[in-house]
Amino acid sequence: MESTKRLTLAQLISSVGDGAYYVSSALYFTLIVGLSPAQVGLGLTVGWAVGSVAGVALGHVADRRGPKGTAVLLGLGTAASVAAFLFIGSVVAFVIAACVYACFQCGLGASRQALLAGLIDPAERTTFRAKLQAMSNAGIAVGAALGGIALAIGTQEAFLTVFVIDALAFVVAALVLRKVPSVAPAPIRTEEPSVAVLRDRPYALLALLNMIMLLYMPLFSLVLPLWISTRTAAPSWLVSAMLVLNTASVVVFQVRVARGVTGLRSASRYARYAGLLLFVSCLIFSFSAMSNSAWPAALILLAGAALQVVGEMAQAAGSWEIGFGLAPDGKQGQYQGLFGAGTAIARMLGPVLLTGLILVGGALGWVVLGGLFLLAGTLTAPAVRWAERTRPVPVLARVQSSRA
Repeated sequence: MESTKRLTLAQLISSVGDGAYYVSSALYFTLIVGLSPAQVGLGLTVGWAVGSVAGVALGHVADRRGPKGTAVLLGLGTAASVAAFLFIGSVVAFVIAACVYACFQCGLGASRQALLAGLIDPAERTTFRAKLQAMSNAGIAVGAALGGIALAIGTQEAFLTVFVIDALAFVVAALVLRKVPSVAPAPIRTEEPSVAVLRDRPYALLALLNMIMLLYMPLFSLVLPLWISTRTAAPSWLVSAMLVLNTASVVVFQVRVARGVTGLRSASRYARYAGLLLFVSCLIFSFSAMSNSAWPAALILLAGAALQVVGEMAQAAGSWEIGFGLAPDGKQGQYQGLFGAGTAIARMLGPVLLTGLILVGGALGWVVLGGLFLLAGTLTAPAVRWAERTRPVPVLARVQSSRA
């Protein structure tokens, strides 16, 4: 019980720092450092591309050296990389700092997941992961409020304070993780490849499908604000209401949604439901451009946001079960590194892909995006069955017995 409390507290603290950083970092780099939006976009794209690869390698380190110690070191490294942003003054320095930050973040995510897998009973992992997600959203909301204060003040000192808060949050979270029990490193087997996940084609396919589903991530931060302001009659402040709806729903309902996932079969169903819900939400978003009145357009957008967040929660619950349940013992770090790379890639490709698709394609773009969600959700079940057939029988037996 003490372990779960500390894991949850560490997640909450680091999420506060993340929320403050996400809200204010782009304006800091452009207004204070003097970079152009294109340069910021380039640096973040390169950074998350490098980070998505490094996450697998650092997850492998967590398997071999132990996930707790690795997570603590990577948490401190993340704090240092955030602090490094305070001293950048050129494009080259920013790209390097962004790469280092993304590598530490992706590696930290993989090692934390491996630590969770080692400390939490398999039957409880998905529900506990849902609790972490709820805490993460709550922390991000608090951090976003702090970042909003910095935006309102607008001075260099205010922005720098946000980065200091973010760095300190990761230091404190790392110190909290030091208090959880250790998980023994996996034994080295010379007959196996060092990074086995790269040869696991079914799992790689599931990671790809998960990445496609995660393309919903840039919707509220970028796509919908631009869509509302350029294509609809709805007031621009509506995006804040939609974001509050999304965040509050995850905090309140994510754990309840996750309780319905009790194994790989139910996880596959949830992925299919998520694809369908996200598809319908995209259709609803496309209808918002058809109204010339503000309130009908706003109601349409809110309806789409409500369906979207249900799909988001279903997708998350199903993906956690799949990501953990199909990873072999002793390899959770590298497997979670690959599965978690979908988040980094969605952050990297999502803004460019979705702004072009939606803002240029209009209603047709929404239909195409929804179709991608529907296809990925539908293909998840056969991909899971393929992966099950390739798992060692004893591993599957342990997973199934934990559901009994």
